[in-house]
Amino acid sequence: MSARKERVDAARNREAVLAAADGLFARSDSPRGVSMDDVAAAAGVGKGTLFRRFGDRTGLIRALVAARIEPLRRAVEDGPAPLGPATPPHERVPALLDAVLGFKLANRHLSLALEEAGSGSPYRTEHYQWWHTTLRQTLDGIPGLADSGFTAHALLAATRADLVEHLAGTEDMTAERMRAQLAAYARQVLGQ
Repeated sequence: MSARKERVDAARNREAVLAAADGLFARSDSPRGVSMDDVAAAAGVGKGTLFRRFGDRTGLIRALVAARIEPLRRAVEDGPAPLGPATPPHERVPALLDAVLGFKLANRHLSLALEEAGSGSPYRTEHYQWWHTTLRQTLDGIPGLADSGFTAHALLAATRADLVEHLAGTEDMTAERMRAQLAAYARQVLGQ
C-alpha cells in the first residue's frame, strides 16, 4: 500500500506555517519569544492546525530545522568535496564541522530553540544523531585515532548552539574567527 498523498490545502498550510515560524525565529530576540499562538497568527491558520500537524512547539521546531538542513544533508551524503563521502577524512572532518557551525550561525535562534526545546537531551535528536554518526564514520577512517564516538561528541560540542550564541552574541566573535578557531581545534584533535 502506498503512502497517502498530502492534500493541496494541507501542503499549503504546512508551507505557510514553516515560512511564518522561520520568519519569527529569524526576527526574534530570543527563541523563547516565539509561541505557537504567534506562529498560527503569522501563518493565518488556527492553533489547532499547528498542534494536529506538528504535535507541539518542539515538533514544529524540528520540522523547520529538518526543512532547512535537508540541502546540507544531501551535500554531506552525496556531494562532492569537501563535504562528500569521497573526501579524505583529514579534510572532511573540518569541512563537516564548518558546515555544522555555518548552519548554526545562519540559524542561531532556531538552533538554540531546538537545543532548549525541553524534550530531553539535545543529543537524542534525530539531527544530532545524524551529524554524530556521519562524523564518527569519517573519524573511523583516520588511522590511530582512539574512540571515534567520543571524539565526534567532543568535536560537535564545540558547535553547540548555546556556545555559538554566547560567542557571537556576548563575546562579539565574528563568524570568520569562529570558523578559523574551530578548524584549528579540529586539526589539533586530529593530530595535524
